[in-house]
Amino acid sequence: MKKITQRLIIDTARNLIQETQKPEVSLSKIASSLEITHAAIYKHFKNKKELWTAVCEDWFNESIIKNIGIDDNQYTDKQLWLHDYLWQFVNAKKKAYNSNPLMFELNTCYVEKDPYVLKEILNPCFIRIQKKMEYKTDHLYKVEAIFSVFSTFTLPMFKETWNQPDYKLRFETLWDLIKYNVFTWFANLTGC
Repeated sequence: MKKITQRLIIDTARNLIQETQKPEVSLSKIASSLEITHAAIYKHFKNKKELWTAVCEDWFNESIIKNIGIDDNQYTDKQLWLHDYLWQFVNAKKKAYNSNPLMFELNTCYVEKDPYVLKEILNPCFIRIQKKMEYKTDHLYKVEAIFSVFSTFTLPMFKETWNQPDYKLRFETLWDLIKYNVFTWFANLTGC
């Protein structure tokens, strides 16, 4: 018998989503596929939401975060780095939506609609930006504000617009509106 781990349960859930072509499968189906009892899953995840959040986080890391191919050390211009990082992030999200709509839909159901889970999943991105931009704070308000500005390129409710021909133009227009403000405005904020 295979050793049952969180990793194995997550992989099994993802495989079943692809096999069944449904954005969610029952815990009973996952347990059956692993040849364990339904209750055995609860030894690794306290509830169904925790399991699906873990599946989504795993997919998000694989499909989006790992596809941001920026070498931070290659940039001396922080503004250019931020532009390129955000551009790669939104394109990784667009690619994830286009290449695996089922997992994207599951991610939308369990992560994008829960701001606390979404913030936890985005935290590695936020910390990376905070470090590169050298924001001298112990909170992530500046980075959250930057991501909020680009919400039309990240929130699933706008996914239908991501494949329009003016996608890059819209991104660059938004960037042009904020690029100088990101540096001047944040530099003038007290306590941030």
